[in-house]
Amino acid sequence: MSLRVGLVCPYSFDRPGGVQNHVLGLAEHLHAAGHMPSVLAPGDLPPDSTLGPERFVTAGSSVPVRYNGSVARVSFGPLVAARVRRWLRAGRFDVVHVHEPVTPSVSLLALWYADQPMLATSHTATPGSRGLQLAGSTLRSSIAKIDGWIAVSESARAVVVDHLGRDAGVIPNGFTYTDFAAPTPVRCRPGTPWRGGHRPRLVFLGRSGEPRKGLDVLLSAVPQIRGAFPDVEIVVAGEGSLDLPAGCTRVGVVSDSEKAALLNSADLFVAPHRDRESFGIVLLEAMASGAAVVAADLPPFVRLLSERGSALGELFAAGDSAALAAAVIKTLQWPDPARTARAQAVARRYDWSVVGPQIAAAYHAVLADGRRVPEYAG
Repeated sequence: MSLRVGLVCPYSFDRPGGVQNHVLGLAEHLHAAGHMPSVLAPGDLPPDSTLGPERFVTAGSSVPVRYNGSVARVSFGPLVAARVRRWLRAGRFDVVHVHEPVTPSVSLLALWYADQPMLATSHTATPGSRGLQLAGSTLRSSIAKIDGWIAVSESARAVVVDHLGRDAGVIPNGFTYTDFAAPTPVRCRPGTPWRGGHRPRLVFLGRSGEPRKGLDVLLSAVPQIRGAFPDVEIVVAGEGSLDLPAGCTRVGVVSDSEKAALLNSADLFVAPHRDRESFGIVLLEAMASGAAVVAADLPPFVRLLSERGSALGELFAAGDSAALAAAVIKTLQWPDPARTARAQAVARRYDWSVVGPQIAAAYHAVLADGRRVPEYAG
């Protein structure tokens, strides 16, 4: 049955982010599957989005606020509230799907004003968040309006249970596997051992000014890595202006297509994050691209790289630059094509063709008055 689905993203599309990409990817999948999605969010659609402006309504401009160790661009206030109410009335939605429902932006406004059946998705893993603890007590009646809840990982589910007093089914983030998958390793010429050219290429992707992303951990490991691979190239992509040592290349903010090309030229993707990661979609993108992965041992990363008992990458103790360097050197010295192939196969199970129908099943569960949503069966 075709559904009219209202998708609410609290964060501005004027800046890249995991929640924004998830909402846009889900909307595109729903449209392709015959449903009628409409997205409400601050900012404007990214220029490379295939969603179409007729399926997007802007909540207006946004302001930056500190949130979850990052800077989130959100929209709030009476004018924004009027836009939210107008969008809800015009949409005539069968179900409203609110992402991060207690974030003080259009998501919270939609939670207050919607009278349609409602599904929520939580992406946040901040077990010590005082803001979420406060939300769980002050927004209890609003939270009670939510008919079903999704968390993108067990870490995100624990936050819903501990701080908001609700349970959630776990359905992970989705992505478009074919946007990143490389059928064969890219080589500069026959016999060249590295994918990006004549020297090994390491890639970091993230906001370099946020300590939780751990770029400084990687940079502290550079001398030890260069002791084993003197010509290693380190490419840093994403927002930020953190000073880089000689031999490191900054490429700044990249589009989705540029990100895919960068990962397809990488020998190794490094995720040195310190904390507060709820899933790790960028790991899946790197796995799909055929790059080897070295990641901090945060619970969501451990789950992705240890799925079904098979090691899909190298893990190191979060924040330990020496351990990171050792994992990088081991991976470059002893490449494992079979492990890379297993990682690609696992990444394919998070494609929207797998994840999307399970979210649609959650919509039907909500419409059938179910308080629990189906668990991920990828």
